[in-house]
Amino acid sequence: MAEAESEKVIKLVPEYLLKKRKKYQAIKATQAKLALLEKRKVSKGKPIKFKRLEDILKESHKKHRDETRIRRAQFRPPPPLPPAKNKLAFAVRIREIKGVSSKVMKVIQNLRLRQIFSGSFVKINKSSVAMMRIVEPYVAWGFPNLKSVRELILKRGQTRISRRKVPLTDNAFIEEHMGKHGIICLEDLIHEIYSVGKSFQSANSFLQPFKLSVARHAARDKAGLMKDLGNPGFRGNDINSIIRQLN
Repeated sequence: MAEAESEKVIKLVPEYLLKKRKKYQAIKATQAKLALLEKRKVSKGKPIKFKRLEDILKESHKKHRDETRIRRAQFRPPPPLPPAKNKLAFAVRIREIKGVSSKVMKVIQNLRLRQIFSGSFVKINKSSVAMMRIVEPYVAWGFPNLKSVRELILKRGQTRISRRKVPLTDNAFIEEHMGKHGIICLEDLIHEIYSVGKSFQSANSFLQPFKLSVARHAARDKAGLMKDLGNPGFRGNDINSIIRQLN
């Protein structure tokens, strides 16, 4: 047995393989060193972002224009409230807000329209109409009908539970979280939103802002898309056509 083991020949690794392994190890060591240096560089602070002078001037002009528009609006009579039958509005952001004034940005955040082509329901009152007037160049709003409200909630209705978005597809889930407000199913939620009931604020807060979509071919043709959507501002019942186009 011992003689058999002594007769075993240890296979030698060819020299070209040894050189190849050594070269590979050197490359990996260099890559690891560069990665470590890059990590240290990033940890010291975020890299400086350079802005073109044209972009700075454009944003400054937009901010100045917003501030002037809002200041002039303060000396004008407030816009009349819509008829009493129109209690619900739907607002959708159809313009970029890069470089806007702080007042406009604050209203955009209150309306939960942080992303372009996002929409949310708004209860019509004196303060909400004034807010719409502030963001008029960037947001289209109007009065949705029952069909639009139903399609939005059925197709894109979501809520957030523990930092996780959950689609509204289970009536038991809705009853668990909204049962204390008398809302036990999806139809109750749709009715509460459309009728602007006493629990509208809770129901609207339960809903996440609607992230509307744009067809891929339309997104490539931004000029044509904006022409189809029309101008921002008050659109009345025409907001339903925008909802159909983006939902």
